[in-house]
Amino acid sequence: MTEFKKSGLNLLEEKGKLIRVNGKEKKNLLEVKDLKTYFPVLGGVFRKVIGYVKAVDGVSFSINKGEVFGLVGETGCGKSTIGKTLIRILNPTSGNILYYDNVELKNGPFQRIKIDLSKLNRKELMPYRSQIQMIFQDPYSSLNPRFTVGDIIEEPLAIQRGRKKENKDKVKDLLEKVGMSEEHIYRYPHEFSGGQRQRIGIARALSTNPELIIADEPVSALDVSIQAQVINLMQDLQDEFKVTYIFISHDLSVVKHIAHRIAVMYLGFIMEMGPAEQIYNNPQNPYTKVLLSAVPKGDPGKKAKKQPLRGEVPSSLNKPSGCAFNPRCPIAKDICKKEEPVFEEKEKGTFVKCHFPGKY
Repeated sequence: MTEFKKSGLNLLEEKGKLIRVNGKEKKNLLEVKDLKTYFPVLGGVFRKVIGYVKAVDGVSFSINKGEVFGLVGETGCGKSTIGKTLIRILNPTSGNILYYDNVELKNGPFQRIKIDLSKLNRKELMPYRSQIQMIFQDPYSSLNPRFTVGDIIEEPLAIQRGRKKENKDKVKDLLEKVGMSEEHIYRYPHEFSGGQRQRIGIARALSTNPELIIADEPVSALDVSIQAQVINLMQDLQDEFKVTYIFISHDLSVVKHIAHRIAVMYLGFIMEMGPAEQIYNNPQNPYTKVLLSAVPKGDPGKKAKKQPLRGEVPSSLNKPSGCAFNPRCPIAKDICKKEEPVFEEKEKGTFVKCHFPGKY
């Protein structure tokens, strides 16, 4: 535990950024409440704000320790924006990002607290940067081409605890963990294949021993055969490092094999969220059902009945009134055009944002 985290506890508590936690929330790692991330649109001669792109528009969910939480949806639905907002690459417009942590107080035992990461400034965030890491979609653009592989993996360690001799040993160990060898330390990113570069990105994310890793489309740029290898590697590393994943993807067939719970996104909203088995076997939202119908089946002789979607995805700058999915929904009624449905629990652990869940 860093000295800053110990000495800064009282200050954070005074600012309302620290909350004591009771024993019922021991399994929680991260809790997101009504998160919104808007991007201003400028126009006119004086470049005034004329509107907002509502990339994430009031999203709430929680993540438990040791699970894989899948975020899925079409391109542009806001899932990657959520990942970047959670790690504070992007600043949220409003909402709360509550991170649960164990801290050792100077004059007492360990206490469980939760910190609102959305309210912390850059200095206050530093102790938590090592606890939440990210694996990016494009493994090449996320690696510094001027750094060797050894420098890339060691850099987070150097930032957190300075350059030490044991850092080199950890870099070698991490490379072995992700299926690479010590001789790769002095090579540069352009000398590797896409799959190898993603392994380097995974090793870098693990270097600070994080509790949570946000994997943003980690296999979408890879060949199918390599995708399976990387997913299997991530599962093995999760067991070894006791890490929690947020796995972001547009491919439901990929998420099916790794996620414990899944949230289906559309136009900045979570339309359905629940256990993976429930989402795949008994979807309640029409949008989820349409997405699943497009997933290729394992049996080539079995023809799947696809549910076509009408029209195009509306703009996040000018969303439809009522339910965001109503212009394309096959069972939309008048109420869907007038009233926005509430995101609420329909069955135990399953949340749906729909006026007519399970009717399609």
